[in-house]
Parts: sequence; structure tokens; C-alpha cells
Amino acid sequence: MTSELAPRDHRISDAERGRAVEQLRGAIGVGRLTLEEFEQRIGSIYRAHTRADLEPLVADVVPSYARDVAELRVNSGSVKRVGRWAPPRRLVVNVGSGSVKLDLTQALLAHPELEVDLTLRSGSVKIVLPPGATADVDDVDDVEVRSGEVKSRAPSIPEPASFHVRVAGSVRSGSVKLRYQRRFWRWRW
Repeated sequence: MTSELAPRDHRISDAERGRAVEQLRGAIGVGRLTLEEFEQRIGSIYRAHTRADLEPLVADVVPSYARDVAELRVNSGSVKRVGRWAPPRRLVVNVGSGSVKLDLTQALLAHPELEVDLTLRSGSVKIVLPPGATADVDDVDDVEVRSGEVKSRAPSIPEPASFHVRVAGSVRSGSVKLRYQRRFWRWRW
């Protein structure tokens, strides 16, 4: 007997438990939880087996930095988001003739998925993915791509416990690249 499990019924990993604990630590730090509530929830998090077990424990303590939508507009310059920053659930990126670099390797990922709504006329967009993340660029309008490219070096099918980036929109004459962080000895870029 084989049946498809709903995403809420998938088993969770230690990394997901760790993210939930960090959310609770942030909530206790700003006074959203008492120490007693924190201790009770920590025990329940480590006993949780599925997402359905975990979600109610952190549902009311969404990080204060978690935004739903943000917009980046670049006409003829460059925008970089690197280091510790908090990407929203949906990011609208409009590029005229500039460049955008979104480095997610150290970002505070409050949502399991980032939707990038892209309008690229002439320029470049680079998205550096955290380890193990997946990325889907199938919704980029390839009919509009005239003299550019859309390339992803990450698997496109989302894994149950990994961060996922979904890019949609249009590209006319520019490049969109999604890749993992490059490393050589001590250097990372």
C-alpha cells in the first residue's frame, strides 16, 4: 500500500528542530515567551517527529524580522545583500541596467521558500544559495529571453527539509544565475 504523504506529515530533520529552537530563543529574547513556556516547548520540539508536530510549537512566535514582501529596484547601479540579512517570503526584483547579488549563505531564513518575482531588462542577477538549497527557474518567461541566459546549478525539485528558491518573471537581455557558494582554500565568494 503506497500513498503520498502530505508535506505536514513528512518527518523532520535535526536542522529543522534547530531552526525551531532558534526561533524560540529569539522570542524569549524579546519577551514573547516566558522561561517556563520556552522550556516546555523545547522539550516538545525534540520529541516532535513530523512538521505537523513542530508547526504549532512555533506558529505564534514568528521572528519580528520576517517580512512577507520586499521590493528591490535598480535602474543603473548595483544592489548587494550579503552577510546576515532577512529575506522576505516574496522578493520583487526590477532591474533596468544594473546588477543584483543576493547571497543567502548567511541569511536568516525565516521562511522555507523564497519567491523571486523578477523583471530584468538589461543587467545581471546572481543568487548564491545556502548549502543543500534547491532552486526552480522554470517559471522565468523564456520567450522573452533575447540575448541573455537563465542558469541554475542547483536541483530544481524541492527537498522536504531544505530551503527552496523559486524564480519567476521575465528576462530580456541579461543573465540570471543561481549557484552555491564557491570555495578555494580560505576564500569564499
